[in-house]
Parts: sequence; C-alpha cells; structure tokens
Amino acid sequence: MVVIAAIIGVVLYLFQPWRLFTTVEVNEAEPGVTAPAKVGGNGEVASGENDGADAKPAKKTKELASGAFVSHEHSTTGKARVLELADGSRVLRIENLDTSDGPDLRVWLSDQPVKEGAAGWFVFDDGKWLELGRLKGNKGNANYAIPADADLDTLKSVTIWCKRFSVSFGAAALA
Repeated sequence: MVVIAAIIGVVLYLFQPWRLFTTVEVNEAEPGVTAPAKVGGNGEVASGENDGADAKPAKKTKELASGAFVSHEHSTTGKARVLELADGSRVLRIENLDTSDGPDLRVWLSDQPVKEGAAGWFVFDDGKWLELGRLKGNKGNANYAIPADADLDTLKSVTIWCKRFSVSFGAAALA
C-alpha cells in the first residue's frame, strides 16, 4: 500500500493533472507603446491613471517577423511577433495566446521548422534553440526580451515548450 501511495505521489508531482483546469492570464502592454497624456480644460496635463485604451505604438517600433501558432500536444492559438524597439533591442511578443497550462512551460526560439500535428511535437530540441524564459501565462499577451546576440536569421520559429516532458504545446513559424 505504501508503494502504491508513493507511485501516485510521483505521478501527481510529474504530471500535475490539475493544471489542465487552471488558467494564468497575463496582459502586458506592447513594448514601445506610449500612453498619451490627458490634458485638462486649462491646458495642463492631468494627473491620474490612463488605462492604455488610447495608447499608440511608438513610431520607431518595427516588426521583424510574425507567425500564427499551430497546435501540437495541446490546442494552441495566438500570434507571435518579433519587434525591434527604438533603442535597437528586440522583443518576442505573444498576442492572444490561448493554450493549456502545464508544468514547466518555457518560451523558446528555435531553428527547427514548424510541423503541424504530432510530427511537430518533439522537433524543437533537435537543433539550436534559445530559451527566453518561463511562459508568463497560458492566456493573453506577453513580452519576452531577446538577447542582443541572438541570431534571428537562424532562429525562425517559436514554441511553447514543456521542459519536463520535452514536448511542444504549440509553435509558430516566424516569417
């Protein structure tokens, strides 16, 4: 009986099945977006919070590549965009992401092509890849800094990678 309890404990720890029913939503603003100041009736800048509804992208932000997510191990939708900011830094922006929560999810750039269906589940650790960090949320919009030395000429795809099980939840080709 102790052995069975230990096995159940290990399985629960590894697979974390409750994460299929949890959601972490994130809604980060697009980098380089500036919120316009509110001007009062007397011409002075009004203080207070701006909800960003009137926010506009800075003129110097440039989209270098983008692509739509395809599903792999879990149903995944959304868009990935590589942005170059006015200061020359680059950011991967994931927009309208909708995927399952899972244990140890990471955001990777990869040199592997995106393949649809089960053929694409395991390919992203076969070549060069660059981890940008833990997935901030399985729903919404998030930004991930891309290191200055990252070679975007070779890293042409992004994957939501489950590091624990070496499987892609979903991926997007960057073109």
